[in-house]
Amino acid sequence: MTQPFYVAPEQVMKDRADYARKGIARGRSLIGMSCDEAILICAENPSRLLRKIYEIYDRIAFAGVGKYNEFDQLRIAGVRSADLKGYAYSREDVDGRSLANGYAQSLGNVFTHEMKPMEVEILIAEVSNGPDDDRLFHILYDGTLIDEASFTVLGGDAEAVRNRVASEFEATPSLADGLRLAALALAGPDRSLSAGDLEVAVLDRNVEHRAFRRLTVDEVAELLGGEVGGSDQSGSGNGASDVEEIPLAATVTTDTGATDLSTAETDASAEAENDDEKAPEADSDDGT
Repeated sequence: MTQPFYVAPEQVMKDRADYARKGIARGRSLIGMSCDEAILICAENPSRLLRKIYEIYDRIAFAGVGKYNEFDQLRIAGVRSADLKGYAYSREDVDGRSLANGYAQSLGNVFTHEMKPMEVEILIAEVSNGPDDDRLFHILYDGTLIDEASFTVLGGDAEAVRNRVASEFEATPSLADGLRLAALALAGPDRSLSAGDLEVAVLDRNVEHRAFRRLTVDEVAELLGGEVGGSDQSGSGNGASDVEEIPLAATVTTDTGATDLSTAETDASAEAENDDEKAPEADSDDGT
């Protein structure tokens, strides 16, 4: 009688984690930072069409690193989940914590039960009236949810970039200082980055509803005041993630089924009273 094939669960989880980390490491890093005027999200991304940073809802932003077609599915599911919750209850009931919990549960289920984990890390940022109350949620490929303070770094070179940010970070920097620090950290000591190499967006804390805004290349150049980095050589990074067309679906598709992000939300705000105000769907331009 043939013996059944057996692999220790510890080895299976280790192999999946290694596989996901290798995929994420091929992408470029991303920084989220609480500044005086806004939450700043900055990524090294020379593409003008493929984005890493998006609006989810009024005061909530999404950013992802890793395999594009996978984190874009998560983005679409998050937009639709937030819109449905805002429509069924009220706009104030849509918050970053419940959305991050939903993402963490979805990624955790895929990592545990599917053959291949998602090769992504995502950031959910929610701006408040002051920097001390901003929320930065870092969700890993295995569903681990981390509540970050002041700033967070995602991507393959995250540890080195984090150390460069931490060495120069001061509490509540201005937007210009924060952007320059982020660009210097992304460039490192051996490269330089210009405004055209960066994708930058902010969640403006002085705006009541639609706080998300992308900064143009000219705006980024004005804030930076020129190229930043340790040399005159323009950095080219180490490759972008896979890109493919994604159908507009409100679920995260896996090999054996689909995970509805809206069912994963566990926040108590879902019990709020109904509100007649409808929430417009967030911008959904193509991205990387």
